[in-house]
Amino acid sequence: MKSKFGVKEVVAVGIGAALFVALTQVQIPLGIPNTALQPRAALLAFLSAVFGPIVGAAVGVVGHALGDMFFYGSAWWSWVFPEAVFAIAVGAFANKYGVKEGAFGKKEIILFNVTQVIGNAAAWIVLAPVLDILIYKEPVQKVFVQGLGAWLGNILIIATLGTLLTVGYAKVGAKSSSLTKED
Repeated sequence: MKSKFGVKEVVAVGIGAALFVALTQVQIPLGIPNTALQPRAALLAFLSAVFGPIVGAAVGVVGHALGDMFFYGSAWWSWVFPEAVFAIAVGAFANKYGVKEGAFGKKEIILFNVTQVIGNAAAWIVLAPVLDILIYKEPVQKVFVQGLGAWLGNILIIATLGTLLTVGYAKVGAKSSSLTKED
């Protein structure tokens, strides 16, 4: 299947990034400094599963950077770039999930969640802490504890909310998009 980047994808990036920014302030503290359970992770996983790695990466980078700037004064780049890594990991399997075709069943849900666990590990247990150390000279123990907390929190929110969003879209979105012959 040939991947395209057209009007739908541009709109998805714009709306996705805006929603990501808006969801920046919706968080449940995990008891770890500067680390919280955030529904925006579920949104990013969902958009990556539906639209693929390019849209997901763009939403993650733009949304996280703007959210940081609007709410905290500046972007924390060591946590912005891992969003792209995560979105690319999940989005790389977008064709296998079958979301647009309405085929997001048990097998695809398992693939989606295994992929999000691995993508989250690469982003938050490896990349974010390493970038924190290299860019900001943060203490090693602190950043790996934060990364582990972000990993666990994202797994939880994506496994629940992200899966529900994707299942719902596959059921409703696939029917409505089958009415038009654009996909």
